[in-house]
Amino acid sequence: MPEVEVRGATPDDMPLILALIRELAEYEKLSHEVSATEELLRDSLFGERPAAEVLIGESDGRPAAFALFFHNFSTFLGRPGIYLEDLYVRPEFRGLGLGKAMLARLARLAKERGCGRLEWWVLDWNEPAIKFYESLGAVAMNDWTVYRVTGEALEELAVRE
Repeated sequence: MPEVEVRGATPDDMPLILALIRELAEYEKLSHEVSATEELLRDSLFGERPAAEVLIGESDGRPAAFALFFHNFSTFLGRPGIYLEDLYVRPEFRGLGLGKAMLARLARLAKERGCGRLEWWVLDWNEPAIKFYESLGAVAMNDWTVYRVTGEALEELAVRE
């Protein structure tokens, strides 16, 4: 079995991170929505005020996966949480335990940082991911609906009083 390692990303990983984001978008049939650049990501991940963090998963030293996450906050718990924006394992590395290793690392970070929860979204059609997450004890939050304001609607809302 190949050796699996999870490490924190560094600024030198920018080309890899963007490549993995593009691969994820292709898998999710959302390539047309990717407008991220290395420069934007570098500022958001390693700039003066980082908005998110990235873990890199490797198999025998080869880049195989990434997880991008950031802190959110639960008013009910009165504690922060970790929100996993993206978890992606390249197809040729699936089944080696990388996804589980990355989620376990995130769970440890959540505990170390005093977080009350670790959460994420999954596309309804992604049955392999849903089964994997449920095998780890994750529970779908079916009683919540996600809302989003973006593009022109965001611009219009920003100027309302």
